Amino acid sequence: MRWNTPNVLTLLRIVLIPVFILAYYLPYSWARPVATVLFILAALTDWLDGYLARRLNQMSAFGAFLDPVADKLMVVSALVLLATDPRIQAQVISVRLFTLVVIIIIGREITVSALREWMAELGRRARVAVSIVGKLKTIGQMVAIPFMIYRQPLWGAPVFLIGELLLYLAAALTLWSMVVYLKAAWPTLSRSVDGR
Repeated sequence: MRWNTPNVLTLLRIVLIPVFILAYYLPYSWARPVATVLFILAALTDWLDGYLARRLNQMSAFGAFLDPVADKLMVVSALVLLATDPRIQAQVISVRLFTLVVIIIIGREITVSALREWMAELGRRARVAVSIVGKLKTIGQMVAIPFMIYRQPLWGAPVFLIGELLLYLAAALTLWSMVVYLKAAWPTLSRSVDGR
């Protein structure tokens, strides 16, 4: 593994996960803002490590592997915290809808990761490269989650409700992007199933 700036930023994102979880659970008034800032910091390093890897020509196999893992660990950790928090359950439009949305997002991440691994084994990973819909989905999640973590109105704006609605939009984009990836991979998958 090469210790370059993009890889260090990716590792920092993973190190931030337990710190973020600890901050989320601390029983102090400043804990939620700190947890929000930590999540935003992690989201910014996600953009920054990719930008620097391309700009400095420091792309590596390790970074290509670890970057999406770090992203998914951070998002899934935050979603599980939100879905299991009684304070959040008391604020959402519908607990069942919110839980379903969290399951959809996590389920999609597992499905697409497995699909990419399968396609890589067949030498066709490029067919399921990140699409614009996938990028929009990620942006939606990275904006929605800190709003829901912070929860308190800001300058009169209903921060939590905005975050919740953005998360539902991200879930719709999540399903859409999964369909795009499955459609792109289907010719290869159907040939593999048929044995041809």
